Amino acid sequence: MSNSILLAPGPVQLHPEVQKILSMPMIHHRTPEFDGILKSVLQKLKYLFQTEQPVLMQSSTGSGGMESLLINVMNPGDKILCIVSGKFGERWADMAEHFGGNVHRLNVSWGESVSVDAVTDFLKNNPDTAIVMTQACETSTATAHDIQKLAAIVSQTPALFLVDAITALGAYPLPMDEWKIDGLVAGSQKAVMLPTGMSFISYSARAWKKVETCKSQRFYFDVRKEFAANKKGETYFSSNVPLIRALDFVLTRIQEIGIDRHFQQLHRRQQYTLAMAKYLQLEIYSKSPSRSVTALKVPVGMDGTALREHLEKKYELTVMGGQDQLKGLILRLGHMGYITDQHLHQTTERLAKGLIDFKIALNLEKVLQQSEIWLKENPPL
Repeated sequence: MSNSILLAPGPVQLHPEVQKILSMPMIHHRTPEFDGILKSVLQKLKYLFQTEQPVLMQSSTGSGGMESLLINVMNPGDKILCIVSGKFGERWADMAEHFGGNVHRLNVSWGESVSVDAVTDFLKNNPDTAIVMTQACETSTATAHDIQKLAAIVSQTPALFLVDAITALGAYPLPMDEWKIDGLVAGSQKAVMLPTGMSFISYSARAWKKVETCKSQRFYFDVRKEFAANKKGETYFSSNVPLIRALDFVLTRIQEIGIDRHFQQLHRRQQYTLAMAKYLQLEIYSKSPSRSVTALKVPVGMDGTALREHLEKKYELTVMGGQDQLKGLILRLGHMGYITDQHLHQTTERLAKGLIDFKIALNLEKVLQQSEIWLKENPPL
């Protein structure tokens, strides 16, 4: 193969212009040049989050952002409902317990979305609940939860609604203010289309009230310090200059395209993947598929881990497999980042060849023909 393809649910392929920006000479983060970039980015992040509230940047992975979003509004002993539908729900619940939360886990079968009625019932029976936490998309299962309905329920109670949108924000609609989401976290390596290394968080007005009174221990992730520095036109700690410069390009491009059209482009990639799965004889795993990542069941009896490694070594196609109980049973394909129609078509070709190598009876010519037909009948937006 002439080129490698990274179609993981994060990190993602980078836009060529982002790669150029990342290779630019370093500048200091306390200079007028960078001050201008920072001001631009902090304003444009509000467009991405669809909020009038401040959006804060932190140099950390997404998990750092999850921790930050939580500890700035959580007091030790707070009753917390954590929706657990996969690996990242488990991680967030573990964090809340580590910091002294009284955590109640609402366990959801992997591949299924949470029952809105179950959340409603819990809140009715536990009016002292301080926080409800969930993933927008549980990355480990490629499953989306109905954030709009959940937010509508939680907003009618005293509880704050925190959403891990690391594999969702920037991929499909999550209008923070309109839906009354109290806390939202995103990561740079997903739909924000950058390398790993930054997280972004935002709070509602009512959540900020708890930020000010929260008694949890915090230092690096104390958002009060960061927000105070942002109001003076700087970051509190050293800035991630290369990623913030590249972020300015990404956010500008999304504004120029229009956020709705940007969302439609990712939805088209998901729809293509779902359509091609049929010709590849692969079933969709999730009962509530996300627009940002798709999980495909590996054929019965096949070693999915071996298939994934084979695709990477022989065909230079990087997709992700399953975790824990799904290890070797699914392939996860991301729809975020810089993905062209050529990438989509070549991914189908390489998947088909890999499956044929593993003795799956596919007609490669027919599969590629169907890919070409779909792309022609559904042109780029």
